[in-house]
Amino acid sequence: MTGLPGGQGGMTQTGFNAGRAVTVIGGGIGGLTAALAFARTGARVTVLEQAQALTEVGAGLQITPNGGVVLEALGLRSVLDLSSQRAEAVEPRDALGGRVLARFDLTGLAGPPYRFMHRAALIDLLAAACQEAGVGLRLGVQVTAVDSAGGLTLAHGVPPDADLTVGADGLHSQMRPALNGEAAPFFTGQVAWRAIISGLAPPVARIWMAPRRHVVTYPLPGGRLNIVAVQEQHAWAPEGWNHPDAPAAMQAAFDDVCPELGDILAQVTQTRLWGLFRHPVAAHWHGFCCAILGDAAHPTLPFLAQGANLAIEDAWVLAACCDASADMAPALAQYQARRRARVIRAIETANQNAVNYHLSGARRLVAHGGLQALGRIAPQAFLRRMDWLYGHDVTRV
Repeated sequence: MTGLPGGQGGMTQTGFNAGRAVTVIGGGIGGLTAALAFARTGARVTVLEQAQALTEVGAGLQITPNGGVVLEALGLRSVLDLSSQRAEAVEPRDALGGRVLARFDLTGLAGPPYRFMHRAALIDLLAAACQEAGVGLRLGVQVTAVDSAGGLTLAHGVPPDADLTVGADGLHSQMRPALNGEAAPFFTGQVAWRAIISGLAPPVARIWMAPRRHVVTYPLPGGRLNIVAVQEQHAWAPEGWNHPDAPAAMQAAFDDVCPELGDILAQVTQTRLWGLFRHPVAAHWHGFCCAILGDAAHPTLPFLAQGANLAIEDAWVLAACCDASADMAPALAQYQARRRARVIRAIETANQNAVNYHLSGARRLVAHGGLQALGRIAPQAFLRRMDWLYGHDVTRV
């Protein structure tokens, strides 16, 4: 495929993106990665972001090797190393008794290291790289309407001329329904709390599993610990994760867990509540001179740590397909063809994890026993089963 070669040096301007005008709606991780990928191949890129500043509410992020290989190919390896912490292992645990059920080593995975970092840190380094690459960042711009050809209407001002418009505008994308029609999400019967506390911890992602509940903890640079706590419940909670909630509500949901986890949750003084919804994967990812990526195309539940990583992959593939073709229509069709089956598999795996983490009764005992046996006898077998995910390198396909 023309252009976008991998490597620490980033990409070269060798294909059909040179001189193209690209507008990206959304200044999140997927949008900024797409902007950088297009700019690296010579496109003239403008990002439209409705917020007044590129900011992220406090939350951690796991950059797995399949996402890291893209960021490194975009020339961000050194700044990633400065802004992240390398992960050593993942540990499934019994949240009630505190037992470590298994330990799976992450240091032997092929490709870039498995990293923990703050979302805001990734936004900052992507934004800086975009500005260095000449991307125009227009903040405080509200897109009020999008048509299936990528035409935009803004609340104020005139949209930039574009040969391609990219919808990276998340769960509440305006381009997605323009391409697919309206599709109502459904509540999964689960809510999640996000929090960050101060404290040192080993570079391990811990999955604390309990009946109908689980907690994931992992460290972030700067002596912080990221917490995501999930509970099954019938009551609806708003979609999105920027809804303040009382820490006592989260703590009450886990009041019977082991002392080690209970002590962690007791330190939370601020938390955000997140209602978990499932959306269908979009049937149509592109129209005439427009395309969607990330959550706009395929919202993902947070049980595989792949939401950001899949958006990063999307961004690379979209830019690469366009760079390889003078005709936008087959390029956009190829982009969807290369991505859709993979993201569906990842979403199905995340959905299954939502079940596995919350087992109760005899099924829980059997599953935990199986994890313990796997951890003792063949710890690498678990990670080999994930080669299709972590070992996938979109920069070399």
